[in-house]
Amino acid sequence: MNFIKVDTINLPEVQIYQRLRENTFSKDNSFVADSPKVVNLLITSGVEIKSIFATQEYYDTYKNFLKDYSIPVAYIASKSVLEQIVGHRLHHNVMMHAIRPQETPMENFDDHILMLTEISNSDNIGAIARSAAALGVKSYLVPKQGPHPYSRRAVRVSMGHIGKLHYHCYSDIKETLQTLKRLGYRIFAAEVTEDSTPLANVVLPKKWVLLMGHEQLGISAEILALCDEVVTIEMEEGIKSFNVAIAASIMMYQFKQVAGSLP
Repeated sequence: MNFIKVDTINLPEVQIYQRLRENTFSKDNSFVADSPKVVNLLITSGVEIKSIFATQEYYDTYKNFLKDYSIPVAYIASKSVLEQIVGHRLHHNVMMHAIRPQETPMENFDDHILMLTEISNSDNIGAIARSAAALGVKSYLVPKQGPHPYSRRAVRVSMGHIGKLHYHCYSDIKETLQTLKRLGYRIFAAEVTEDSTPLANVVLPKKWVLLMGHEQLGISAEILALCDEVVTIEMEEGIKSFNVAIAASIMMYQFKQVAGSLP
């Protein structure tokens, strides 16, 4: 590794760690990840690393791990310098600047897909990605209008597990649903309606898409009409909904259990 000691926040090369906020990407599709667990998991997933910015403690602790990977530049600084760069107190000792992976064409997705409509919260994007990776739903379909799954906050909340998923950002939900149907997927919308199927009774084909709606607005009637079936989680009377990330986790778990029991 090419080690460069940083004593001042004015070094132009490290300003990228300050500029790359939530949904801001440089022209080369850069992203920034934080904390040893997240950074190391993303490294193992094969992301293209631009640089690592960390304390000496990080490099010493993970010396044997890092030697197996290509790291063009390794900046070394005290924790106080790192905190001056990002503008707040840090509870970790490493950041990584990398290139987000190329999107996967939908034609190359797995048989099971988690799809989002309009999600406005980066935390939910990251939390759903983490649950999907844990439950073996390896394809993640998100709208271009919302937070990117490799935005800084989403990556952090996913604990780096976004690196385990194939992802694709779509522009038009109607066209995307039609494409998925042509590819042989059955579309299940997660929503509460008068004729929705209780989650415990869902019957799944080999290829399915689970569509989750907006945190407050859910899924519109227009989009529900384009789906093949509406599924709802059975809840106690008077409780209208779960947080979208929790609901997605519950439904993905049940969908995988049903899929695993099919002959």
